[in-house]
Amino acid sequence: MAKITTMEELFLDEIRDLYDAEKQLTKALPEMAKASSSDELRDVFEEDLEQTQAQIRRLERIFEALGEKPTGKKCAAMTGLIKESNEMISATGDTAIRDAGLITAAQKVEHYEMSGYGSARTHAEILGDGGAVRLLEETLFEEKEANERLTELARYTINDEAPAARKTVRGAPVGPQVTSGSLCPYFTWLLPSLPWHWLDGSPTRSFLSRVISSPS
Repeated sequence: MAKITTMEELFLDEIRDLYDAEKQLTKALPEMAKASSSDELRDVFEEDLEQTQAQIRRLERIFEALGEKPTGKKCAAMTGLIKESNEMISATGDTAIRDAGLITAAQKVEHYEMSGYGSARTHAEILGDGGAVRLLEETLFEEKEANERLTELARYTINDEAPAARKTVRGAPVGPQVTSGSLCPYFTWLLPSLPWHWLDGSPTRSFLSRVISSPS
């Protein structure tokens, strides 16, 4: 990969990343819709597919305005998120439990996209590219709406239908035990870099310190 030395190059790199991410989603969303047991959730994924296709066209307009060919740069983050979704589908049955997991997977995607589009929009502002700003803001608004729609569906429908899975010890229900092995690898990597002085003396610091130091 060539070195990025200007804001223009950084912006183009971000657009290529988003373009590949959206292209990957056009293949993943039909599979997520097919795996859903809830008609409402299936409808959400099918609507998201149409929206994703429109978002791809917006990115292509940005490429055209920049005088660049609309090609993507492999988005490793989206590849990982889709892989997690597929693994969750394989590990669950056709029930509300799977639907709850699908919503979690979809919201991880939405949050990644909100971050990506938000950063690209800000960099377009810095570059004075008003046309790109408007196109990116339109997509960013759609991603936020999609995330809120998934939250509402989970809160008022899916999560109420999914039975609570809890372990018991001598008849007493207990929650899942968190260890470093059960954390997302990215989060485990991030924790040591946090500004720990903000948490001096707090129970939060004590807990996170145990998580980092505990064996996987």
